[in-house]
Amino acid sequence: MTDLQKSTAEAIVNVFETGRVLGNYGAVTVLKGDSGHLTYGRSQTTLGSGGLFDLLSQYCNQPNAKFAAGIAPFLPQLKAKDTSLDTDPKLRAALLEAGADPVMRTTQDQFFTARFFAPACRDAEAVGITTPLGQTVVYDSHVQGGWPKLQPQLGPVNQRGEQDWIKSYVALRRTWLQSLAPPLPSTTYRMDSFDALIVQGKWDLALPLTVHNIAITEAVLNGGDAKRVLQLQKPYLTGPDVVAVQKQLAAKGFANSADGVYGPFTAALVQQWQTKQGIAEDPGVVGPKTLASLGL
Repeated sequence: MTDLQKSTAEAIVNVFETGRVLGNYGAVTVLKGDSGHLTYGRSQTTLGSGGLFDLLSQYCNQPNAKFAAGIAPFLPQLKAKDTSLDTDPKLRAALLEAGADPVMRTTQDQFFTARFFAPACRDAEAVGITTPLGQTVVYDSHVQGGWPKLQPQLGPVNQRGEQDWIKSYVALRRTWLQSLAPPLPSTTYRMDSFDALIVQGKWDLALPLTVHNIAITEAVLNGGDAKRVLQLQKPYLTGPDVVAVQKQLAAKGFANSADGVYGPFTAALVQQWQTKQGIAEDPGVVGPKTLASLGL
């Protein structure tokens, strides 16, 4: 896997975990029913797994950690997996602030690579998975869980070919997620995204690509602004980015009410614009090429 492919694989999981291509280093969440309890960081390590203690102790041991003084007093409770920390406002505030510290970001990058990415790649290679997309599927399974339980159920990769094996593994993981207690069944969108990449033949993670309505491009990986991909779905997508597209279409002669709802009429206008401009992108889907053609 090249450095760019690694960055793309990490970005895919970042989108799943925090909705951002480059990750949200200050993300603090507690999901009802989640056995991990308090979760934090770019790839959401948890209190319940002990990972949160490991990450924050590594950060506090860095000489230039700007917010170590606010986090260090909580380390004994973190080590004990004290679930009262789920709702502790002082810890939450300290974690949010620390997410902006370059030292925290570097610590998280190193932590998540050592704890999840490197082991996932080793496990993938050990069973014969060599494509970047296949390795990303394994990486996501290490971050969210399920690999040790599910992988043995499919038998050797070389007996069915890697692509068929990965398709079957994604389907198996979807069924497994659906069988678990909430909130895990709601995360099958991860499998939807992998299925879409498989259908598109993105085995090498060639850019650009779209994951969970977020466009991943080389420019975004280098720090550019990530824009949502707009497409017809239910419930309809809404927001200022929809308004911006509608206004640009109106300015180019495709009149509409700019109501901020990406419904069938707006999708049809987008398709007309794409046809007129010869834009090679899915009809009615506002991806990177269509956005660029509209000056957005």
